[in-house]
Amino acid sequence: MNDADVPRQIQQMVRFIRQEAEEKANEISVSAEEEFNIEKLQLVEAEKKKIRQEYERKERQVEIRKKIEYSMQLNASRIKVLQAQDDVISSMKEAASKELLSVSHHHHLTLSHHDHVYRNLLKDLIIQCLLRLKEPSVLLRCRKDDLHLVEHVLDSAAQEYAGKANVEPPEIIVDNQVYLPPGPSHHNAHDIYCSGGVVLASLDGKIVCENTLDARLDVVFRKKLPEIRKQLFGQVVA
Repeated sequence: MNDADVPRQIQQMVRFIRQEAEEKANEISVSAEEEFNIEKLQLVEAEKKKIRQEYERKERQVEIRKKIEYSMQLNASRIKVLQAQDDVISSMKEAASKELLSVSHHHHLTLSHHDHVYRNLLKDLIIQCLLRLKEPSVLLRCRKDDLHLVEHVLDSAAQEYAGKANVEPPEIIVDNQVYLPPGPSHHNAHDIYCSGGVVLASLDGKIVCENTLDARLDVVFRKKLPEIRKQLFGQVVA
């Protein structure tokens, strides 16, 4: 190789090295681009997944809130319905209580047919108490307004009880110190009242038979309440 060939050979080597370098650089660039695209795709998919998960979480929260709100509104509606039903039943019981007053209302001066009916009812209530107590001596309390009617039927009630129970007629002591409350008054509507009837107790006070008209109304209402609800509202509410 002469001196003229040396520069040419050097130029060829330089071109070869440059070409290899450019090819290598292109390979690196392509590889880097692919890795970048793969990593970018992975990051995008990861962000999409996070967004979907966040959306699903918020969607579940919305569904839960909707269910809670629906349940609250449903319960509120049920409470309103039950309250309305209770108001109707309370009105019925109040009306029945007012009717009881017509049963026990009587005149002091003359004994009318109505008074005879109530007097016989008092006798039956006394006999029923005696049959429950089965005591030889009992204490009886009544309203002060009913005292003359009660005294009128004491002997016949004791005799009728004795015949039914096959025992000696009991001693019935009427309490002349403590009376049952009078009937309800329009002036004091919230006072304790009694619509009529009697209360009998053993002399030691351990056994009490409350046979007032109000107590019997309470018993009937408790017993008939499912039937009343069914007839009024078409269902039995426990």
